[in-house]
Amino acid sequence: MTDRIKALAAEVIEAFRSRGISLSLAESCTGGMIAAAVTEIAGASDIFGGSAVTYVNEAKENILGVCPETLAEHGAVSEKCAREMAEGSRRIFDSDIALSVTGIAGPGGGSTAKPVGTVWFGCASAAGTEAFVCHFGGGRRDVRRRSVERALSHLLKACGESGVK
Repeated sequence: MTDRIKALAAEVIEAFRSRGISLSLAESCTGGMIAAAVTEIAGASDIFGGSAVTYVNEAKENILGVCPETLAEHGAVSEKCAREMAEGSRRIFDSDIALSVTGIAGPGGGSTAKPVGTVWFGCASAAGTEAFVCHFGGGRRDVRRRSVERALSHLLKACGESGVK
């Protein structure tokens, strides 16, 4: 874990703690790396309810409640899937804010429409659910690391905009 990721995770915990906001995650391509970064920091249990690592589509459906139609029509690496993953995490962990990540880390699995490095993020709160996409360059390790950094950075933004407490 890089120093930047550790610093971002510590900022997330402090920001959420100071606002009394709880957090949960749903991870696919990062395989639990965001949860690992958060729980590396002492005091994470004050705000962090849990994470679902749903690497295969069946887990996305069975654990998070992602609609089979979403996966069939849009694929796991899509705006709709990222939204449903975040909403599922928020529901099962009863958190104020849930963030999801689903993408193609490579080296294989990409296509013209969804090249390697395509990563969708979802963020669900009482205010609604948003999703955004990033396209990261580099190899598998780079895509996953940059996804973790982007997720943590977005959580800081979401905490400030949540309207919770």
